[in-house]
Amino acid sequence: MTEWIENRTLDELEVGASASLSRSFTQDDVQAFALLSGDVNPSHVDPGFAASDRFHQVVAHGMWSAALLSNLLGTQLPGPGTVYLGQTLRFAHPVFLGDTVRATVTVSALHRGAAPRATLHCCVVNQRNETVAEGDAEVLLPTTKVRRERAHLPRLELRDPGVKLRALVAQAQAALRGTQPPRVAVVHAADAVSLGGAVDAAAAGLIAPVFVGPEAKLRAAAQAAGIDLAPFPIVATEHSHAAAERAVAMARAGEVQALMKGSLHTDELMHAVVDPLHGLRSARRISHVFVIDAVGQPRLQLLTDAAINVAPDLLAKRDIVLNAIELAHALGIAQPKVAILSAVETVTPKLPSTLDAAALCKMADRGQITGALLDGPLAFDNAVSLRAAQTKGIVSTVAGDADILVAPDLEAGNMLAKQLEYLAEAKVAGIVLGARVPVVLTSRADLPDARMASCALAVLQLRGSAAAASAEATP
Repeated sequence: MTEWIENRTLDELEVGASASLSRSFTQDDVQAFALLSGDVNPSHVDPGFAASDRFHQVVAHGMWSAALLSNLLGTQLPGPGTVYLGQTLRFAHPVFLGDTVRATVTVSALHRGAAPRATLHCCVVNQRNETVAEGDAEVLLPTTKVRRERAHLPRLELRDPGVKLRALVAQAQAALRGTQPPRVAVVHAADAVSLGGAVDAAAAGLIAPVFVGPEAKLRAAAQAAGIDLAPFPIVATEHSHAAAERAVAMARAGEVQALMKGSLHTDELMHAVVDPLHGLRSARRISHVFVIDAVGQPRLQLLTDAAINVAPDLLAKRDIVLNAIELAHALGIAQPKVAILSAVETVTPKLPSTLDAAALCKMADRGQITGALLDGPLAFDNAVSLRAAQTKGIVSTVAGDADILVAPDLEAGNMLAKQLEYLAEAKVAGIVLGARVPVVLTSRADLPDARMASCALAVLQLRGSAAAASAEATP
């Protein structure tokens, strides 16, 4: 149905005419007003500060209430063509998050002449009938009748890419409170980004970095980037290949608790990690997990494997799933929901990934995979969208609500991760699991905040592994 917006000229007005609207004050209003006005007064935008302020909670900026009155004057009474001449308002009571207010303008005087004017009394009250704001507005009245179709505005969406990864960093910092951060061998950090990411993570209290690589290159890169390496130990090696081998040896000897990739190629580092004689292999297959902060999703999601295993077979996929479940537990997800991805949601021999998905789910039924709920095969839309799953008639506790997405192969997983990052504003962190120590495996294109979030993953994984080992040792 078409909505119309219509004004009221002098001949259509009388003293006592009024118009009202109601509006609830939400968190989106807080953020939208701060973005538009630049007003980041902590009383309005910082719940922690607001809790200690005299109001003890977030309050609306006074102009939020004034904007409701302006809305009425410009769209209803008198409506389009109205020109503000002046307004006096007294703010009598704060508006808190969740309050619903009713704004009303009432004609109190009409002034005829060549330029007809009106005085309107303005009042805003909350749901407790407390007066929030009150005053008077003087306006020039419209002289031409206007009736137009109401403009339909675009939907306002407030996006904060990376907010869930920042919470993950805070979670890791809280887990480390009162303890020393883990020593992390940063392998061949010979550029500004990898150096800066490690130093930033150290400043945040997440890691105690040990830089391993050609000392001259490390110091030259640090000097060019304005980074002070004086507080951090450097283990000098001849080249990047030697740096990878030395860092792995340090991890085997217990000198460091994790590894972090610098500016060397992934293959070079992982070759040392998976070396059968001198590497960091464990009983489980090594795999990579992306932790994805996708805009619009209520929580973090894990995607595996998109960086290590090119075409994993069934047993490799079992370990990939187990590694991801272990990380999910470390992040505080007690019973993660695991979606085994394919192109379709039915089992068909024409798509081997659907057969693997069915077998993995049966492994879970038989107790070969524990600690999570599994379902598959599921197409990506069915894994992340409850609407899509319901439309296709899929009855599942996992569909539309997956915590872990298991890609059929590296190509699919890698493309999915990068599509989310570069086309959908997702922020991602990554870690390698299944080795004796976590490996922070970031891309050379990753910014320092992604590297910090990946360090947070390593911290939480280490804490989770220690807690699990302690629980197993307790009789």
